[in-house]
Amino acid sequence: MITLGIDTSNYTTSAALFDSQSGQATQRGQLLPVPKGEKGLRQSDAVFAHLKQLPTLLEQLMADSPPPECVGVSLRPRDVQGSYMPCFLAGETTARAIGAAGKIPVFGFSHQAGHIAAALFGAQSLDLASAPFLAFHASGGTTECLNVKPGQDIPFEITLIGETLDLSAGQVIDRVGVMLGLPFPAGPHLEQLAEKSANALPGKPVLKGGNCCLSGLENQSAALIAKGHPPADVAAFCQCMVGQTILGMAQLAASEYPGLPFVFAGGVMCNETIRKMIAGRIAGAKFAPANLSADNAAGPAILAQMAMESGWRHC
Repeated sequence: MITLGIDTSNYTTSAALFDSQSGQATQRGQLLPVPKGEKGLRQSDAVFAHLKQLPTLLEQLMADSPPPECVGVSLRPRDVQGSYMPCFLAGETTARAIGAAGKIPVFGFSHQAGHIAAALFGAQSLDLASAPFLAFHASGGTTECLNVKPGQDIPFEITLIGETLDLSAGQVIDRVGVMLGLPFPAGPHLEQLAEKSANALPGKPVLKGGNCCLSGLENQSAALIAKGHPPADVAAFCQCMVGQTILGMAQLAASEYPGLPFVFAGGVMCNETIRKMIAGRIAGAKFAPANLSADNAAGPAILAQMAMESGWRHC
């Protein structure tokens, strides 16, 4: 079975094909254009950019592929009431058009469910989806620790364990990166800059129960820049504090739910330094390759295949 996945997140246009027979996922993705010095895009601009980029990505992806048998698409950020973001309309519109033209079913999922599925696939642990496990979703829009169980008509039933009370991990990395003159999104660039650091600046993560606060990290980083600390040291400080925050939240969750597998998903988990911090402290932590941690459409494509097998209701 060949399934098509589409994801139009806040800053990446993504399309993917999943071949259930070979177990291979083929992806195409393109970042949305953000003007230099800006910290993001208005949603109207994001929708327009997705609609411009999607046709070319789909043409490239499907040039040598048989027609898909179904489509999976991200419709909303999370599987909670009121979760909505206009940028996902671009993907939904395209998926419905493909489904109508090809007379194939279209399945809608949350962006978060797609991230979790892609991380499980990338970690060669899709079998975990049939039983309870823990997940950490750290990205530009979300920083959440989750208790995940198999769903009935949706892929996962998710219970929130801990979350950020202000900025997400990806937001603070991007904001500090822009302060340092790095391109947006800043994650990979901040990690490269941090590798040049020769001094570890002291700091402590702000945890409140199972939750965290990250806005103070933005302010601390701005103060360090104002005091003249080298950009590489500030980048390393920001990276370290984000990693310690995620680690602290994950450790609390692991102690509350002992023995459950723990998968880490989302764009922030592309950061090798943060991954190493966590891998050495969380037993059995599972990570996906960077292309399946960052925003991608492999997750919706994989979930669509699961939906066909399970008989879930389509759009």
